[in-house]
Amino acid sequence: MEYRDLGRTGWKVSAIRLGTWAMGSAWGAVDDRLSLATLNRVLDLGVNFFDTADAYGSEPLLGQLRRQRKEPFYIATKMGMGVNPDPHGYSRRNLAYFVENSLRSLGVETIDLMQLHCPPIQVYNAEVFGILDDLVKQGMIRYYGVSVERIAEAERAIQFPNVQSVMIIFNIFRQRPAESFFDKAKKAGVGIIARVPLASGLLTGKMTPASTFARDDHRTFNRQGQAFDRGETFSGVDFMTGLQAVEELRPLVPQGSSIAQMALRWILMFEAVSCTVAGARRPEQVEDNLRAASLPPLSDSLMLEIAAIYDWLIRPQVGAHW
Repeated sequence: MEYRDLGRTGWKVSAIRLGTWAMGSAWGAVDDRLSLATLNRVLDLGVNFFDTADAYGSEPLLGQLRRQRKEPFYIATKMGMGVNPDPHGYSRRNLAYFVENSLRSLGVETIDLMQLHCPPIQVYNAEVFGILDDLVKQGMIRYYGVSVERIAEAERAIQFPNVQSVMIIFNIFRQRPAESFFDKAKKAGVGIIARVPLASGLLTGKMTPASTFARDDHRTFNRQGQAFDRGETFSGVDFMTGLQAVEELRPLVPQGSSIAQMALRWILMFEAVSCTVAGARRPEQVEDNLRAASLPPLSDSLMLEIAAIYDWLIRPQVGAHW
């Protein structure tokens, strides 16, 4: 496993970290026993950084893992989705309440990294970040960051000096952060956590026009942004266009690798990225994903071919929106 710096925290975090949204909600039925087996396998394989949120329902699983295992690892959670998109909901009382709930769910005295969960841009103000500073002083959280939908929000966030990390959608289908944001984050000493690396599974190469999803899976109910930001589902790309792009990518996959592994390795080609968050439900999914961290660097010519496919099929759909 490769380990990289996360902003100014002093942490060395695994370049691929486990996302646990699919272990909690909005991805169909879940099995807690299988989820715990997956979490334990991830830890065995060298991952030391886990992603969750109060809205996911997976915080208690990570709390259980921490009680069961002696190895040190970091947990990053998120708060605020329950009041989003009302900017008035990010009050001192509410933020303290969210943090207290996460402390109980995780079974810890201090949260390693707390992130605002895709708040509206009006929330990026001195009052809200001052409250987060106070929560750090009180020992409730160690560090804080933000998870964002849009580059404009990321750019606003890094203006606040104690923001340690920005989670942003970055993958083969969402390349613009590397063009306009990464250098700014690097200068500010802010770690970048690339989320939705496989575009809700599109970049696994396993989907077809006949693929269907459970009614309670966001890939069914949020394709047009009916429940939350459309960019969270298939990275905002039309499903059929995404499948076409995958077929263009398929012949480019290095020998011995999968499309998913190539997609993860593509993200890690960018030095500004501290880590990427790959979700999984089963141990074998984890093992496949983590192999990407040990793949050789992608060639310059391959990177250019991937960029050309993005420019042709994907940029027209997503480039101006996020």
